[in-house]
Amino acid sequence: MKKRIIGIIAGVMLMVSGEVLAQKGNAPVYTYKTPSYDGIGKVYMGREISFVMGFEGMSWLERRSREQEESVSLAIKNLPVTESSVVADIGAGSGHYTFKIAPKVPKGKVYAVEIQDQAINYLKSKSKELGFSNVVPVMGTEKSPNLPSASVDLAIMVDVYHELEFPVEMLAAIRQSLKPRGKLLLIEFRGEDPEVAIKPLHKMTVKQAEKELTANGFKLVQNGQFMKIQHFLVFEKVGE
Repeated sequence: MKKRIIGIIAGVMLMVSGEVLAQKGNAPVYTYKTPSYDGIGKVYMGREISFVMGFEGMSWLERRSREQEESVSLAIKNLPVTESSVVADIGAGSGHYTFKIAPKVPKGKVYAVEIQDQAINYLKSKSKELGFSNVVPVMGTEKSPNLPSASVDLAIMVDVYHELEFPVEMLAAIRQSLKPRGKLLLIEFRGEDPEVAIKPLHKMTVKQAEKELTANGFKLVQNGQFMKIQHFLVFEKVGE
């Protein structure tokens, strides 16, 4: 049985027959169950991972009511960036956030990371149409955003993290792409609030998010309370 060692901040892990195993006791990082409605049956730290919304859901991302419902402008206003920051919008989709961030970093750039060809083509076309030379569409994978090492000041995932099929691997790759003390922002629908009318697997609690991110080399440095139905959670890269 072939084994290869991969380094991650939470400790050394082993890949055995494609499965990630924790060093302590060789317990699998991921477990499996009968899939729930909207779930894939894969569980990480007690949370079942949800299905990915495909690019055919673009109309939902660009709906007219999104600003009123989600306070997007407040999120953009509170981003921890300067005019020269390098930002990675991971799971950029239609670029709803990407093209609002670009004017805030005129001397920097925005990597718009996607894993779907349709999305990449759309982002390229839209950035050209809008004249944003600082927007760089990047084809990522399910395990990596494929970004240069130590190049990013802020990575963001807007309603994306709960859909990552390989959160451990992706967080390790994001961490590698961040500069020292670089930050990762998660915007997620509030799992603690039953009045937030979003399917349960597409919401997250602060407790769960912090548990998972802490295990992968991040610490929570800001818990913004200004969005209507979402968390604004800023994590900082630690350990370097």
